[in-house]
Amino acid sequence: MGRVDPVLPAEIGKRGGLSYSLWLPPDAVGAPHGGIVILHGAGSRKENHHDFARGAVGVGFAALAFDLRGHGESDRPMDARAIADVESMAALLRERIGALEVPLGLRGSSMGGYFAILAAAPVGARAVVAICPASAEGLRAGLADRTLTFDADKSALDSLLADHDLEPAVASLQAALLLLHAEGDEIVPIQHSRELATRMRAPGSRLIAIPGGHHRSIQHDDELQAVSLQFIAQAFARSAQARRGDPRDSPLEPHRRC
Repeated sequence: MGRVDPVLPAEIGKRGGLSYSLWLPPDAVGAPHGGIVILHGAGSRKENHHDFARGAVGVGFAALAFDLRGHGESDRPMDARAIADVESMAALLRERIGALEVPLGLRGSSMGGYFAILAAAPVGARAVVAICPASAEGLRAGLADRTLTFDADKSALDSLLADHDLEPAVASLQAALLLLHAEGDEIVPIQHSRELATRMRAPGSRLIAIPGGHHRSIQHDDELQAVSLQFIAQAFARSAQARRGDPRDSPLEPHRRC
């Protein structure tokens, strides 16, 4: 039987109080096609999404997963720096790739999906994948009734959430947005993503509603991870064509929902 060597992070470290794992394509693949910053959900940690990072490097992307403050090995508590922290990790990924203009995507689950959408503009992301994204209202309720148990500066985080609703953020989003949501989600109702989908304007954006399932069932589905990576690759290509002035990309494409 042949030996199979597992794909491991190229670097594990900590910057600005944030613990991260950096993933780079193998030398045989060549320079990364782009980078993806991976955001976990409330109460989770970066290691829970290393499967997606492995899939990303397998198709030529660089990836960086990190622990949000108050989670994993990052400093505590989680506070009003949450969006700025995504910017910091995106800057680190660009630095490690060695190209400031490399296209970046964000992929987040639940609370991570919420912050991925909000951080897209400041990061300059060209694609966002949000899996069962939480709402500001739902997160604030979870902080108030203590169903969200991670270490948080509740006053500071609540103020941040109160100032950042997803609906206007999605309406102004220039990055292509893929919403993945299980119809059986018992924590974040599918209707939340359906409402967000009506506000999507960026070319290529779409909602995929998955029959059945639950709040965590989509995150580690191999087929949907492949769909996410293909979506990011297509968004990068579309953005590159638009930057070159390709007339095929000037009209606004309607998003599709299924």
